[in-house]
Amino acid sequence: MRALPKAGKRWLVLGHRWLGIGTALFFLTWLLSGLVIMYVPFPGLTEAERLAALPPVAFAEVAVAPPAAAGALALEMQGDEPVYRLVDPEGGHRTLSARTGAPMPALTEAAALALARARFGAGPEAFVDSVERDQWTVPGRYDPHRPLRRVGLGDAAGTELYFSGPTGALVLETTRRERAWNWLGAVPHWLYPTPLRARPGLWRDVVLWVSGLGIAGAVSGLVLGVWRLRLRRPYRSGSVTPYRGFARWHHLFGLVGGIAILSFVASGWLSMNPNRWFTGPSPTPAMRAGFAGAPGEGPDRAALEAASPPGTVSLRLLRLGGRTRLVATDGAGGRSVTPPVDADAIRAAAPSLMPGAALARIERLAAYDAYWYAHHDARVLPVLRLVFDDPAATWFHVDAATGELLDRLDRSGRVQRWLFAALHRLDLPLLIRHRPAWDLALWSLTALALVVALSGTVLGWRRLRRGRPGRGDPGRGDPGRGDPGRGVPGRGVPGFSASGTPG
Repeated sequence: MRALPKAGKRWLVLGHRWLGIGTALFFLTWLLSGLVIMYVPFPGLTEAERLAALPPVAFAEVAVAPPAAAGALALEMQGDEPVYRLVDPEGGHRTLSARTGAPMPALTEAAALALARARFGAGPEAFVDSVERDQWTVPGRYDPHRPLRRVGLGDAAGTELYFSGPTGALVLETTRRERAWNWLGAVPHWLYPTPLRARPGLWRDVVLWVSGLGIAGAVSGLVLGVWRLRLRRPYRSGSVTPYRGFARWHHLFGLVGGIAILSFVASGWLSMNPNRWFTGPSPTPAMRAGFAGAPGEGPDRAALEAASPPGTVSLRLLRLGGRTRLVATDGAGGRSVTPPVDADAIRAAAPSLMPGAALARIERLAAYDAYWYAHHDARVLPVLRLVFDDPAATWFHVDAATGELLDRLDRSGRVQRWLFAALHRLDLPLLIRHRPAWDLALWSLTALALVVALSGTVLGWRRLRRGRPGRGDPGRGDPGRGDPGRGVPGRGVPGFSASGTPG
């Protein structure tokens, strides 16, 4: 700081002051809403909830064999009719009748209400309407299912179900409690109001710019805070800081809480994958097709039924190396696989994932580790980790029981795991294995950061109320034009304060 010209110091001060005024409320909102997200996630439909809502498959009603499909294929019930649900490699969804093989008609509002009544016991106050997009269906994963049919069950929990209009599948379940808390959690935390989130490109740019300005404000505050701290030669008052009141709290807590804020906001910025630095976890359609192998002749109805124990609600057809396996799942999530999968079959199919690279090794994970863990999302065990020797050092995780390709993780993805999950959510191996420790650590860091954000908000409000820079009010914690080197009025950076927003 001594080597920095006077004009540079002044611009650093002014930059932090106005960046702080512009971002303090964002920091305060992000921190408080982040605490809500810890316990109430954004509404969704887990696989366990989806399976629990399905009736057992009526194999006696299945009259046609499953179609040849390049993507995912499952036999389930839609009301009293068995259907094949298909998802192609590009993400398109179709539903075919297992009685006739014909495409199922679009789900009407009346049909959606009938499905809800049959499986969930909708009450007399139930309602149904059509939704193109609302606050809980803004993510792009719902695009293949629009328009959605929303059914309110009229129950005490205020449950609302969303069915896909094109396919009839249940895709979302929300409750009154989830919706209420998310207005205080995910919606402000992710800058998720519907009009903005409905425009993905604009939303992404807004998040990147707002969080980028937040990073600049946090960095400048830390630099100025260290500059104004005196541990060896205290100020004339005997204090290590020249400030009083909210400015004092902002300065001292900012030295620690500012690091927490910077960690949170910088990792949040990185979660948006600026400049596409990180490779996503989804394998490409070509990878999935190569691992599955060429489609062959599918099983007949008798084979489907023989592979399904009583109580099967979903029967998935998975190809591995060109061979079809049937994965039967009951309402509680129990699975059986016909024929069984072994490591040799997975090893034989693995080279097709990355034809230009060699499979270096296969690791079997019977317990979670730093890269495959279930702290926030349900993840199966055991899995096989396929490690390739390509330039990106790519890993693939495969369900050891079914041979299903679960995700990929290259070097950039592993870096992002630490830059985002570790810094933003404190997903550190020791903490996520001991949940109370994780809660305590995240609450502690958030509390420190909240003192900085709250004091910065108060200081910023005072600055805006004054309407002009002024010379400061020493009695309220502003050193005014004091000399940062000597603590003598009249020879320092005009209008300076450690927070950039004098008290």
